[in-house]
Amino acid sequence: MDQMVLDHQRLRYLRLGFRLAIITVAWNVLEGVIALIAGVSAGSVALVGFGFDSFIETASGAVVGWRLHLELAGRSPAGIEQLERRTSRIAGALLFLLAAYLTVDPLRRLLGFGERPEESLLGIVLTAVSLAVMPVLGWGKLRAASVLKSGSLRADAYETIACAWLSFTTLLGLSLNAALGWWWADPAAALVLLPLIIREGLEAWHCRCCGDG
Repeated sequence: MDQMVLDHQRLRYLRLGFRLAIITVAWNVLEGVIALIAGVSAGSVALVGFGFDSFIETASGAVVGWRLHLELAGRSPAGIEQLERRTSRIAGALLFLLAAYLTVDPLRRLLGFGERPEESLLGIVLTAVSLAVMPVLGWGKLRAASVLKSGSLRADAYETIACAWLSFTTLLGLSLNAALGWWWADPAAALVLLPLIIREGLEAWHCRCCGDG
């Protein structure tokens, strides 16, 4: 395969990765707004946490989209890597703050402090749709990252896939509360999110997304 074919393939996947990043940002803004409104209305800590995570993923998608845009525009690799390192640390710090919130508030509710969450049909529909959308976006990004040998796009892809797991655990908690009245399933689901969020925060803080090939 000659250099012209290789360059054409890279350009095609750069454009694909950029489009997927834009779609991710648009979806997560909408998802985050709806999740926060529904979560506050129902008193659901899991749904509020899910909404905050959507905005953090929005930031990640925007950074990766900008990084791909810079390469498409012919910017230097050094400038791209510097941008990734700076924004990764900001994203990591935000994830740690989210983890702190998802530790304190669910424990407070499980111990009997604060109102019990109400059922949220809107939250159930939202997380079900997210569970269908996120894996498609994530695997598309992984394919593009493999061709581009892009660490940042690969990290963003795994964050999108992790969002699918967050959708599943949040949906499970909301459904158990709605169907069986198990109010404790909501804060318990929020606690289940912690390992994923902490892992994402550590990876972002240590800038595992940097070092693109």
